[in-house]
Amino acid sequence: MMLLSIILVFSSILLSFASEDASNTLAVLMPDVIANHVDDYLCTSVELDHDKPVYITAFNPSATSNDAHHILLYGCTEPGSEKKVWNCGEMSQASDSASNKYETGPTCASGSTIVYAWALDADKTELPKDVAFKIGATTPIKYLVLQVHYANIDKFKAGQTDRSGLILTTTPNPTPKRAGVFFAGTGGQIEPNSEEIFEAACQIEQNIEMHPFAFRVHAHKLGLVNSAYRVRGEKNEQEWREIGRRSPQLPQMFYPIHGNLTIKKGDYIAIACTMFNSRSHVVRVGPTGDDEMCNFYMMYWVNDDNLLDVPFCQSAGPPHYYFSENQDLNVDKIPSEAFRIPPPPNGPVPGQVMQHDHHTMTEQKKPFQRRQFRNRYTNGIK
Repeated sequence: MMLLSIILVFSSILLSFASEDASNTLAVLMPDVIANHVDDYLCTSVELDHDKPVYITAFNPSATSNDAHHILLYGCTEPGSEKKVWNCGEMSQASDSASNKYETGPTCASGSTIVYAWALDADKTELPKDVAFKIGATTPIKYLVLQVHYANIDKFKAGQTDRSGLILTTTPNPTPKRAGVFFAGTGGQIEPNSEEIFEAACQIEQNIEMHPFAFRVHAHKLGLVNSAYRVRGEKNEQEWREIGRRSPQLPQMFYPIHGNLTIKKGDYIAIACTMFNSRSHVVRVGPTGDDEMCNFYMMYWVNDDNLLDVPFCQSAGPPHYYFSENQDLNVDKIPSEAFRIPPPPNGPVPGQVMQHDHHTMTEQKKPFQRRQFRNRYTNGIK
């Protein structure tokens, strides 16, 4: 009898340890879905504990660019559908989308915020010590919603299903610093056989002190370089300090931001995406792989739970918006390298074969200089 009691106690301890180990990872994966067409966007959700918060400290992709064009992880107060899987892309109303198999709905029905993004076979992202995303419980994030944009459907034609997604490293223990994501993007278009810069800038109006620690860029096949700057001060005293700059043709994970950089109330966050269109037709910003995107993601931490109330910035893009639209921005202070492909590791090694095999990635044959755009800025030419 005594031996049986010892065995039962020991088994209980083992089960307790196993439970604690299991709580240290959270799998957010597609549940064996089938995409019917290229550029289908599918979503699935995971409901979080409403009583106990969880803290995310790392993101481990379980996906390949052979299948997924990109993956976004959203935090939602309510998911866009009660279904296990739903069609959540901008193409969802098209007759050739996945809507003939899955219900159509938005990514989030309410309380949408971006938590993580992945593309081009990017590696694992680990947050700095003492920094974590707080989710569940009293936070606005009651659900995690995984969105996958499918770029290839060969596996589905062969009868296979997909379980792309993310494995999150979590802890039940609070961390001193709270993580958030700021997103900036543009609309716009680029004329055939031409170069263009897509720009957006927004002022921080909230009483907050952000500490950026990682950035990620995203564009499609025409993107050369995406950059972002903290703009502080006025007129001739204005400073444009680089937050991050990288070729979007390299793996699109979050990369470290170096230096002791802070962003406060009154500062601007300004982004620029340099693109070259070698095609014979206009290319517009849009959801498909043949469209374009100008996106910049910035991870930051704060010392309390008060994250940005408005964590995004958007502009109409060219030909409707340039920095010159904003009189607070001194375009003469824009660093000349803002529109240039950076050296490795944020730019390609000479001769490096890129993911999209972009012909301009090994060298930028027509280097951008600020003076090339001076007429646009000073004369208001759009």
